[in-house]
Amino acid sequence: MASSIKELLTIELQDTYSAETQILKALPKMEKAASAASLRQAFQEHRQQTERQVERLKEVCQMLKIKPEGETCEAMQGLIEEGEELVEELDKGPVLDAALIGAAQKVEHYEIAAYGTICAMLKAMGESKAADLMAQTLKEEKDTDELLTEVAEGEVNPAALGQKAANDPSGGKAGAA
Repeated sequence: MASSIKELLTIELQDTYSAETQILKALPKMEKAASAASLRQAFQEHRQQTERQVERLKEVCQMLKIKPEGETCEAMQGLIEEGEELVEELDKGPVLDAALIGAAQKVEHYEIAAYGTICAMLKAMGESKAADLMAQTLKEEKDTDELLTEVAEGEVNPAALGQKAANDPSGGKAGAA
């Protein structure tokens, strides 16, 4: 049980480290499941970025004399399981791509919240170098979320809608004969 900001920060850093290492294992599966080349590329780039983020987390933990390994991040475990279920339930194609983007954005939003919290704690503690490192990761997570939105709106969602219309004899129009 945390009774100080340092103990709470330790819990947050360990939880986030667990989350990031879980994501590293999940991203290749998401990349393989994606049909759109732009989405596969986004997942591949984010995997490389996540590897650097894990290194930054280790660096911050070392600076603060905190062991990065701790309890498993159950929230991330649940988000990843949801994504895996979608891959099993949906056929490969634009609809699955749209679902993968939604699952990935849930992960990004969790990470944005985690890194925002960590940055605020580090600033309050006067740990400006560590806060700057985590702010860099926070920016990357926000950028990834934005990129996923662009891929969804510019390519994947229109393709998913087109697939539905092609599979729907009414052309996607309610009440058509």
